[in-house]
Amino acid sequence: MAHSKHLLRSSITALAAGLLMAAGWINTASAQWEPTKPVEFVVPAGTGGGADQMARLIQGIIVKHNLMKQSLVVVNKSGGAGADGFLAVKEAKGDPHKIIITLSNLFTTPMATGVPFNWKDMTPVAMVALDQFVLWVNAEAPYKTAKEYLEAVKAAGPNKMKMGGTGSKQEDQILTVGIEKATGTKFIYIPFKGGGEVAVQLVGKHLDSTVNNPAEAVAQWRAGKLRALCVFDDERMPYKAKVTDTQSWYDIPTCKDAGVPTDYVMLRGIFTSPGVTPEQQAYYVSLLRKVRETPDWKEYMEKGAFNQTFMTGPDFVKWLNNAEQMHKTLMTEAGFMAK
Repeated sequence: MAHSKHLLRSSITALAAGLLMAAGWINTASAQWEPTKPVEFVVPAGTGGGADQMARLIQGIIVKHNLMKQSLVVVNKSGGAGADGFLAVKEAKGDPHKIIITLSNLFTTPMATGVPFNWKDMTPVAMVALDQFVLWVNAEAPYKTAKEYLEAVKAAGPNKMKMGGTGSKQEDQILTVGIEKATGTKFIYIPFKGGGEVAVQLVGKHLDSTVNNPAEAVAQWRAGKLRALCVFDDERMPYKAKVTDTQSWYDIPTCKDAGVPTDYVMLRGIFTSPGVTPEQQAYYVSLLRKVRETPDWKEYMEKGAFNQTFMTGPDFVKWLNNAEQMHKTLMTEAGFMAK
């Protein structure tokens, strides 16, 4: 009897060991992919701008909350209106250790410059947010609403009022063309290197208006130097904490409600190299979901008054296709397409 008990015990032990080995093997086989060396985080723009700030914030959150074993290295490639950055990722076929943050220059740069690049040359990871645009005037200007201001622009006649923005044939100028088309106005568009400089020029009354992002003009708005007339989105910004003595972001009407039937939001998206595996793509989706859950990210979103839409997979691809078509229409109408 003892002998058979011993056999039984040996069999159970062997079976348990076999199961553990099998389980171990299954675990190893289904272990999630993760980076095996530092990941390069490309910013197709200069330092200090919105894309650079967001990339460095993501990098900081990943370090602070220990979300990745390998390091994330931010690299600015601003040449050719960001084309250098896009081409670097396009050429890194199958390399999962490279990601890029994109704005709407994802569409406008190849259209304006003719550089051989399309967003489909990369692997979409996620839309992490959409950046808002606000119509700003100097606080001492007489206009209290967007409608009043645009009626004044119309009354002044074509090419009399100055609209300032970041760059040429990029988001700010495309939005300006959108406003002109919707309202029958015509501005002199004056390009600057960055949104910070644009805000300073408006405070100094060298411009009549700007379409700066919230984060670019918030300091001057809080200081009572600028007035926000409307936001170019289909809904008001949800943030109700007062920024100025009297106003929150939520208090700014949509431009549609203010009688300017135009909306335009800017992509803040993350892509990786073409030809990566679905597991590698999924790793970055999961990483960005974790980033979005942190208090640091939520605070940054509110401070910059972002539209917090998050999108991945087929939804994101559909959005990208639609956005590409819209930019093509606007760029063609404006005469901004490369000849």
